[in-house]
Formats: sequence, structure tokens, C-alpha cells
Amino acid sequence: MGRCRTDSLNARTPSRLISACYRHSGDLSDRGYFNPQSQMSTSWLAQRTSEFDSSGIRKVFDLAAKMTDPINLSIGQPDFAVPDAIKEAAIEAIRADKNGYSVTQGIPELQQALQARIDAEYGHADRRVLVTSGTSGALVLAMLSLIDPGDEVICFDPYFVMYPTLVGMVGGRPVMVDTYPDFRIDIEKVAAAITPRTKMILLNSPANPTGVVATEDEIKSLAGLAAKHNLALLSDEIYRDFSYEASPTSPATFNDQTIVVDGFSKTYGVTGWRLGWIHGPSAIIDKLTMLQQYTFVCAPHPLQHAALAALETDMSDHITNYKKRRDLLAQGLHNAGYEFTPPGGAFYVYPKVPSGKGTATEFVTHAIENQLLVIPGNIFSRRDTHFRISYAASTETIERGLEVLRQIGPQ
Repeated sequence: MGRCRTDSLNARTPSRLISACYRHSGDLSDRGYFNPQSQMSTSWLAQRTSEFDSSGIRKVFDLAAKMTDPINLSIGQPDFAVPDAIKEAAIEAIRADKNGYSVTQGIPELQQALQARIDAEYGHADRRVLVTSGTSGALVLAMLSLIDPGDEVICFDPYFVMYPTLVGMVGGRPVMVDTYPDFRIDIEKVAAAITPRTKMILLNSPANPTGVVATEDEIKSLAGLAAKHNLALLSDEIYRDFSYEASPTSPATFNDQTIVVDGFSKTYGVTGWRLGWIHGPSAIIDKLTMLQQYTFVCAPHPLQHAALAALETDMSDHITNYKKRRDLLAQGLHNAGYEFTPPGGAFYVYPKVPSGKGTATEFVTHAIENQLLVIPGNIFSRRDTHFRISYAASTETIERGLEVLRQIGPQ
């Protein structure tokens, strides 16, 4: 294993998780890590940068790059090849010199295609779309435009790792609503969390890390609650195509003020292209468009042309394949004695750490010692009792992972 930088670590880092990396770090002082010049430059950092650390998922990804033949069930990234028609459309756009800026709101052809889909689904008179630099870019714009310092944002625990960090970056305060043990939305808990400072409810369904899909009743109740208290409702629907039992319900169906984030990354396997979109009331989308002018400027121009080809590409075979992988993993975990809530979507399972096996961080450390990469629950939660498995991997890799989990799990 190569040497690793450790200067980004702090007390919150799950050190045992990446201890294999540290064992080779050696004495840092002889390599200039404590140079007074570097102390001078760190004093320039804004206070907000002390509120977050590098994503624990990213640390595991970096660790995987240093391991020989790891069993990687850690990263939420599709493993299938991008369909040729989409790749060819990107290449054609580049060769046609569509490499400069596009208009900020997105090329007209893509914006119109997305708008037509949105209008057909919701029929809202005042719903507009903005093409963004990924769903992450859309979330950043939403937070910048809606959250003031001191505003509270209700999130559901477990949560996607980015949510509380983004809220904190703009000066907001994340307020967690616990959904354990079955990861269902309890509307009474949400109502109890609302205060005069509450500005937004942030929803993710199908959910990362649990794979749970909110029911229509849960969504309808949440949409009604947001409308009753005049709260922004931001719905992250990046995994909506990965829903295996039924199409997921969007809160925009019941609340026409809902702001919806979606994207191309997961469905078409283009996570590195950074292409997403956000739709909602025109007054909000207009302001987000202005903010994008001063931040991301526009989504990658040639890839927007490829996105048009993506919208015409049938991905149902890939979705069916992921359903089979989910079933393989779920059955294997069940047979091995693990407790978990059956996932209805995305490409994750979130099992509970077996009794007597310590915290999730300790259990995952043991898994890594056996070449299996999964993510401990404290990356996604205030609890450290579960761990996330991604089945965005080959059947062979899933079966290898299950073999390790049988060895280190319930006896």
C-alpha cells in the first residue's frame, strides 16, 4: 500500500475504518507537512470549512484504489457501460464544436424536452425547469437561494451524506427526524420538528443509503404538511428510475410548490458528466438560473446534446438487471442471518450490524481486513448501528461480498 496524506483528518473521522492507510503514513514532520508557511495559509480558511471533513465515502473510494483486488460494494455508481447512442451523441457534439458556453438555463432542445415531460406528468401552470451541473449542483443552488443563516432544514436520518453539509455551508441548521428501525416517515415526528425557524423539508425517495421508497400516503402527508406551514419542500429524485415494485410518488403530485431535483447520472451511468435538472415554481427557478450564472455558468455544453439522446434510450433492461442483483443480495443477507429493511429502490441495502459485532465502524473495519469495502452507518446517520452495501456491482462481486459477510457475521 502506498503512503497516504493524513492532514485532512479530525476527531470525527472513523479512524479504524481507514487504519490500513495510516499504518504506512510514517513521520510527517520530515516531509514538510508542518511547514510554518502551510500554517500561514490555513489561517486564511473561512470558518465554515471547519464544519465539515472529506466524505467518508470518498475516503473508502481512495482506499479501494490502494488495495489489491478489493471486493468493492461501497460506491453508489452504476457499473454498466454508457449506451453507445449516448456516447456517440457526445462525440458528435464535441466534433461539431459545441464546446463553448451554452445558455445558462440549458440548450433549448434539452430544456424543451424536459419541460414537455414535466408538463405531461404534473400539468402545473407555473412549473419551470433548469438544466444544472449535476443533481449536486442543483442542490447547491437550491440551498443558496432558499436558506438563510439560522434557518432550519428538516432531514430524515439516515440521510445522503451531502445534505447536512450543504445546509451548514449556507449557515442553516439541519434538524434530523429519526426514521429507525424501518426507515418510514412518521408525519407526527416531522410535525413535532417544525419550529418558527423551519424553512425547508428535504426528502430523498428512493433513498440513499437505505433503498427505501416512501409510500404514497407518506408522500401525500408530507406534501400537505409543507403546504400547511408554508415550507419549501425539496425532493431529491435522482433514483426514481431505480424503483422495482412500483413507480415512486413525487410530492409535486400533491403540492405544486414542490421543488424537484433529478438527473442523468444514475439512470444512464454518466456520473462523471455532471448533468442534472431542477424544476419548480417559476419564481424559484428564475432565481436559481441567476445564481447558476455566477457559479457553474452552465451544464457541460456538448454533454447536454448527449442528454437528448439519453432521453430517447430505453434503460429498462439495466433496471431489471439491478432488480435481480437486489434480490440476490437480499436473499443472501437473509440466509446469512442479517436484519434489514427490504429495499424497494436505488441500489443499496442497509443492514443492521449483527449483535455482538460492535459498532458499524468496527464491523466495517473487520470487513475491510477481509478485502470487503462497505460503508459504516455513521457516515449517513447520527447512529453507528448499520452499514451500507451497494449492489451496483457484478454478480460475481456481490457473491464474493456475501461470502465475506457470512464469514464475519452471524454464526
